[in-house]
Amino acid sequence: MKRDNKEIKIGACGICCESCGLYTRAVCSGCNKTEEGVRFLKSINANCPILECAVRNKIDVCSRDCENFPCDKFRDWPLAKEWLEMYKERLKRKK
Repeated sequence: MKRDNKEIKIGACGICCESCGLYTRAVCSGCNKTEEGVRFLKSINANCPILECAVRNKIDVCSRDCENFPCDKFRDWPLAKEWLEMYKERLKRKK
């Protein structure tokens, strides 16, 4: 997606990366919707089951492109307890 000729990153979950503090603080480079992106997140213990499912099923944005949306992966999303804990851990690693 583009706005003012600038690429806007949208995660598979539908969250705009520009609205995420991990992205704006350069802790995260935004949702890399590839197998490499999934492997990277797993390597830093920040697995995203939504991204993993989207990549596996060739879905760009779940709410727009997936016939099974919303699925159990979105329970308590976007601010689930686990997501908040992952956010805190990734911020700690940046410091």
